[in-house]
Amino acid sequence: MARRRNPARLVIALSVAAVLAVFLVYTSLAGGGTPMVQPSELAAQSGAVQLGGIVVGPVEGDARGDGLRFELRDVKGRETVPVVYTGSVPDMFREGREIMVRGELANGVFTAERDSLVTKCPSKYSPADDA
Repeated sequence: MARRRNPARLVIALSVAAVLAVFLVYTSLAGGGTPMVQPSELAAQSGAVQLGGIVVGPVEGDARGDGLRFELRDVKGRETVPVVYTGSVPDMFREGREIMVRGELANGVFTAERDSLVTKCPSKYSPADDA
C-alpha cells in the first residue's frame, strides 16, 4: 500500500530555502556598502568608511582606556591622518605595519570603531624574491 506524501512539507521547506537565499543575496550586496579609502581620500567621504594605510608613530595611549593614538599614512603617498582606536590590538600591530580600521572622521581625527583593527601580513603582500 503506497502512502500519499503531504505536499505541505515540501512547500514549507522550499519557502524557507527561498527566504534564506534572498537573505544571503541581500547581505552580500547591501552589506558590503562601507567604502575602502586611504587617508588622502578621507576628506571627500562622509559617514563610516574602512580606512587603510601604514602606521606611523609614535604609537601612544592605551587601547583599553582613552584610546590608542597614532597616525595612518597612505600606502604609496605622504598624506596622514590621526587615528584614535579602542579595543583589542592584534599582536602584529606596530609602526610600519599596514592596517585597516572602520570608523568616521570627526574634527580632523579618525575615530575608529571598537575592535575594528585588522593588520595585514607583510609577507603575503610583498613581491616574491627572484632567486
